[in-house]
Amino acid sequence: MQVLTYCTRSGKDLIRSYLEGLSTHEKVEGYYILEKLEDVGFDALQTLNTRQIDGKLWKIKFWRHNRLYYVIYHKESVYIVHACKKQKNKAENRDIQCAIERAKEALGVK
Repeated sequence: MQVLTYCTRSGKDLIRSYLEGLSTHEKVEGYYILEKLEDVGFDALQTLNTRQIDGKLWKIKFWRHNRLYYVIYHKESVYIVHACKKQKNKAENRDIQCAIERAKEALGVK
């Protein structure tokens, strides 16, 4: 399976930048998830801690408070659109709204 990660127009990979800023244990688990998705494919999602957020937007929880938000992009691809630490209410809602907007952008929905 192909794992795509959200990049800015200037080419900065926001997902990998987020993972690089984590502690060693968190970083290892984050990259393990990306690698597992690439190697195993959709079956990997059944073994991860996932939850549907809104429509086609889902999240993967890892290492306590970290989240990866993703959409299924075509038949053989997952697009990771946002990464963050879980926070309380307003900040969390902001992260979810950001993920929703990026998911719409990725899927070509206006």
